[in-house]
Amino acid sequence: MKQLVRVFGVVIIAAVLMMVLAFSLNKSEGYSGGNTLTIYNWGDYVDPALLKKFEKESGIKVIYQTFDSNEAMMTKIEQGGTTFDIAVPSDYAISKMREENLLIPLDKSKLPNMKYLNPRFMDLSFDEGNKYSMPYFWGTLGIIYNKKMIQDIPFTSWNDLWRPELKNQILLIDGAREVMGLGLNSLGYSLNSKNKAELQEALMKLKEMTPNVKAIVGDEIKILMAGDEAGVAVTFSGEAAEMLSENENLEYVIPKEGSNLWFDNMVIPKTAKNVDGAHKFINFMLKPENAAQNAEYVGYATPNEAAVKLLPKEISSDKRFYPDLDQLKNLEVYDNLGKRMLSYYNELFLEFKMYRK
Repeated sequence: MKQLVRVFGVVIIAAVLMMVLAFSLNKSEGYSGGNTLTIYNWGDYVDPALLKKFEKESGIKVIYQTFDSNEAMMTKIEQGGTTFDIAVPSDYAISKMREENLLIPLDKSKLPNMKYLNPRFMDLSFDEGNKYSMPYFWGTLGIIYNKKMIQDIPFTSWNDLWRPELKNQILLIDGAREVMGLGLNSLGYSLNSKNKAELQEALMKLKEMTPNVKAIVGDEIKILMAGDEAGVAVTFSGEAAEMLSENENLEYVIPKEGSNLWFDNMVIPKTAKNVDGAHKFINFMLKPENAAQNAEYVGYATPNEAAVKLLPKEISSDKRFYPDLDQLKNLEVYDNLGKRMLSYYNELFLEFKMYRK
């Protein structure tokens, strides 16, 4: 009988230890509770000093986790097993998350600092009225090139990428919307086109570019361009800003035909357990001095009008990253194309990549 009691006691102790371990693991995986806020964001996309400042001011402990694609972020939130109080999806992802009921509407009475946001970046198609989102960063898709390696091309147009002298010199970003979009833009079509004839025409034109394409890559673009490993790349403005700081021979341009105007936005997912804390964090990040500090650290453009005035003049006056309204006219936000049309874009992009081989 004593032996049985001992065994039973060991089992109970083991069960308690497992529960403690599970609680600890769940917390590290984003299971918020009490005075904790779990943030789900892109990697290196916030100044760590601001997280510490928020913790000190609010008394709320921050758990910061990262994702590398909108799709990965949405899948994890949709599964619902992990609690996230704040997420930072891109524009088209917000539209999808709204459709799938994955977001909590914002209480704007708790966001007085939204008054500092530029109206140009509010009330956009992916979230009319900003019912679910507040803009975090914005930027463009464009061409970055090495002025030392390529001296005779001005790079004002997407069509410059088809010049024969660029053979094996171009790095393309590994994204269906981006590559198909530049193909569409080069023909004068919308990068949100659902016209299959236009899309096929864009694919055929992209195939003509393949001799110039050195590689289709992701984050490696930054290393390769900064290290003079390629002459030209298609990349996002924030990535370009980082490359420019590392290599003085690089230049970034927004093609005249038009391009993508993208937004990353703060939202509160359905998984949130600390909704009040989430509002406090969003309002904290909308405070002009915090938004300016974050923009300097990350290198992307802030949508906070008051914050722009606090930035060093060499940053805020740089038309490559803070283009004026005339430049913005030809830029488009990615629309949510729907699953069927998005699959078609992916199929065409895959065909383009296979054609290269």
